[in-house]
Amino acid sequence: MATSEKADDGYSAVFFMEGAQVARHMRGSEFGAFLDGYVGLSDLADTDVRAVYAGLAPDLKILSLVFFRIYFDEEGRADSHWNVPIERLSEIGAKGPDLGSGPIKLVCRSLCPEPEFVNDLWDPNMTPGSNTFQAVRRAVEANQLKFQKREVEAGTDDIPVLNASVKRPQAVEPENAEGAQQRMRLAQMIRDQRLRIKTLQSVHRDALSDLQREHRHEFQIQRNELLDAQQSLERLRLTNEQLKRRLEERNEQYLSLQLELNSARASKEAQQEAVSAEVVLLREQLERKQRELELRNDQIVLLEQERYDDAQREPLEDTLLSELQQQNVFLVAYHPGMGHITLPFEEFEHYFENPVGYIARKCGMNEPAYRQWLAHHDDPTCQADVEGSPCGQPLIRVSQPSDFRPGIDDLCEAHQVAE
Repeated sequence: MATSEKADDGYSAVFFMEGAQVARHMRGSEFGAFLDGYVGLSDLADTDVRAVYAGLAPDLKILSLVFFRIYFDEEGRADSHWNVPIERLSEIGAKGPDLGSGPIKLVCRSLCPEPEFVNDLWDPNMTPGSNTFQAVRRAVEANQLKFQKREVEAGTDDIPVLNASVKRPQAVEPENAEGAQQRMRLAQMIRDQRLRIKTLQSVHRDALSDLQREHRHEFQIQRNELLDAQQSLERLRLTNEQLKRRLEERNEQYLSLQLELNSARASKEAQQEAVSAEVVLLREQLERKQRELELRNDQIVLLEQERYDDAQREPLEDTLLSELQQQNVFLVAYHPGMGHITLPFEEFEHYFENPVGYIARKCGMNEPAYRQWLAHHDDPTCQADVEGSPCGQPLIRVSQPSDFRPGIDDLCEAHQVAE
C-alpha cells in the first residue's frame, strides 16, 4: 500500500478499533512501515484487528473511509500475505454518510467495489451510542497525529457577479435552491438508511455464524462427553462380566469338590472323616476369601470416601494451600492449542492429575485426538512409514487442534495419494 501526505492531496490516517472506540492512531506512512515488516506491535501479537483507513482533506475533513481487517502474527508483525489496496479502494468507494464535507467515499463489507476483497473488510456499527463513524470523526477532530490543518480556498464559481440579465429569475432561485437542498438531504438520508440496513444484515449474518460455530463447539463437547461415558460404561460392563465369570468358576469348583466328596464317600467309607475335614477346610478357605473380598470392597469404599473428603476439606490454617485459597491465587499455564489459561484454585487438583486430558477437554476434544494433534504440532513432518521409518517430509503446521485432520494434515501430498 502506497500512501502520500502531500499538501495538495491532503492526509491519510489509520485507526485501530477496539469495540466502538478508537484504540490506536497511526499516520498512513507509519502503517506502510508496518506492512513492510520493519517494525511490529507486540501488544497485537496473534490478533485479528479491525481498522479504518481515512482519507482526509487539508482542513482535516473526512473524504473517504475504508473499513478493513488485518492479522498480526505471534511476533506482532502484519500478515505478509495481506494485499488489500485500501488507498485505491478509498478513491472508488460508494457514497456514504455526510461527516462534515458532503457524502464521503465509503468502502466496507456491504459496499465493496471489488468482490475479491469482501472477506478482508467489515461493516461499521451505526447504532446510537456505538456509532463507528462518530468515533472515527471524533478521533480525526482530536488530531492526536498532529496534522497541520489548512483552510481550503473557495473556488471562483461562488463569487457573485453583477449581471442585469439575471435579475429577473432572482426571486425564483432561492426556492429552487431550497428544493435542491431538500432533494440532496433526502437522497443522503436514503443512502444512510440503505447503508444501515446493509450493515444490520451483515451484523445479523455474523451473529448467526457465531451462534452456529458456538453450537458446533458445544455439540462437539457433548459428543466427546457421550463418548467418554460410553467408554466408561463399556469398561464397567467388561469388569462385571469378568467378575461373573470368576464367580461361575468358583461355583463350578465348589460343585466339583462336592461331587468329588460324594464319590469318595460312596467308594471309600473309611476315608469319610478325612474327606469331611478337607471339605470343611475348603469351605473355611472359601469363606475366608469371601470375607477378604468383602473387606477389600469396604476398604475401597472407605478410600473413595476419604479421597472425596480430602477433596472437599478446607486447607489447614497457616499452610501454603490455605494462603493460596485466601488470596484467590490463580495458576497460569501455557499449552499449545489453548495458549495461556488461568486455573482457579478449585481446579488445581483436576489439572495436576492429568494436564493433557484437562487441556484436551478445554479444547473440546478427547485426549487421544489432542495428543495426536500435539505430536503433529511439535514435529510437523510426514508420519508415513517408509521402509520402517517415518517419511519426515516437512508439513504446514496446523495451529488449531479442532482444524487437525488425522491421515491428511500429518501426511505429505505423495503419501496422501498413496493412502
